[in-house]
Amino acid sequence: MRLRWPFPVFYPSARAAVLLALAAPLALVVAAASPGAWIAAPALGGALLVMVLLDALLAPMLADLRVIVPDGGEVGAPIALTLLAGFRAEAPRAAPQAALALDPRLAPGGRLVARLTRDNGAWSARIETTPTRRGTGPVTAVWLRWEGPLGLACRQVRRDLAEVIRIRPNIAPARSPALQLFLRDAQFGMVARRIRGEGTEFEALAEYEPGMDRRRIDWKSSARHARLYAKEYETERNNQIVFAFDCGQTMCEPIGGLPRIDRAVTAALTTAWIALGAQDRVSVYGFAARPQVMSPFVTAPRDFRRLQDAAAALDYSTEQPNFTLALSTLAARLRRRSLVVVFSEFTDPTSAEMMIESMRRLVERHRVIFVVMADAELADFVSAPVKTAQDAAMAVTATTLQHQRTLVLQRLRRAGILVVEAPHQHIGNRLLDAYLTVKRAGSLG
Repeated sequence: MRLRWPFPVFYPSARAAVLLALAAPLALVVAAASPGAWIAAPALGGALLVMVLLDALLAPMLADLRVIVPDGGEVGAPIALTLLAGFRAEAPRAAPQAALALDPRLAPGGRLVARLTRDNGAWSARIETTPTRRGTGPVTAVWLRWEGPLGLACRQVRRDLAEVIRIRPNIAPARSPALQLFLRDAQFGMVARRIRGEGTEFEALAEYEPGMDRRRIDWKSSARHARLYAKEYETERNNQIVFAFDCGQTMCEPIGGLPRIDRAVTAALTTAWIALGAQDRVSVYGFAARPQVMSPFVTAPRDFRRLQDAAAALDYSTEQPNFTLALSTLAARLRRRSLVVVFSEFTDPTSAEMMIESMRRLVERHRVIFVVMADAELADFVSAPVKTAQDAAMAVTATTLQHQRTLVLQRLRRAGILVVEAPHQHIGNRLLDAYLTVKRAGSLG
């Protein structure tokens, strides 16, 4: 039942509905006992309606309703919206209830509900939600409902909103204290100086000391000077690193509550932060059926936000990726030997065949890392207890798919590609280890 009045919209409350439901059998009993008293039933209903209208008129008037929306957030990280309400007269008898209409990527179903609490005379509510996808999420409207003094009617107002929340990739791992401590203690940092130690570019000779790698001893120089001398090398810098993201259908499926592509973006940006600190050059590349985004190379940590913006522009796609077009386009844009980190996913050897052939051509000139997240569902099906024939069939199918997956990764390794496979919660650390391994090996210069 919805009634309109020259005042804000009001509704009968749950209490009024209960009273009406109780009045109906009572009226039947009265009519059965005394047929002449049938008029009591409509009179009772009319009295209840009058009380509902009176309660709506006596409900306090709304003076102000505001919604404080954050400018942005990160996918998978909680964000908070604040509702503030003020009334002209006395406060409502019960806590007002508010509802927000917003983009489904900000909240499941595109709706948030909360009850306001009173503090120092002001009504407010803090609503937390966790975005599940990147992009621009509008907050379109807010509703507020409060009861009258009798609790028989509820007033309700609606306010249109034009707020927007921009959801960026999650870079929480890059801000973690452990990673900052690693950057501080690493051999490379943001200080512009020549760093001696691991690497491949010869820097100088130094007198050999116990604990040095004996393979670095320069025997010819040691023979000339009649004492042991060891070679020192300079850590490689100014390498080009491209993070290439498959934005196709499989990568957009959720894993651990978030799309695989967002897990990959978080891992890539964490490694990119380390690479910029090592004075390497970093770019972001996205593709599905055709290339989507390729950012310019970023060369300094202060420009890290440009990489984050480029990663935020990676769109979710329902198409299958075209590896031949994507990787050939990328190879044509790279003018020098680079480290290409490819994030992708495959479901069977047939769908992976074109990917393998395209990456084989890419590895002829560049160093390639292939990153894939371990499929926990397959492992669960394989290890699950077999109780029925369906369980057995699922276990056999999962074992076959797991074996095929292993064969594809072995073919990639034989092609000279460094494969990183780990659960999604550890993929960032494994990728960082792979990057440091490649850098120390000096295979990019």
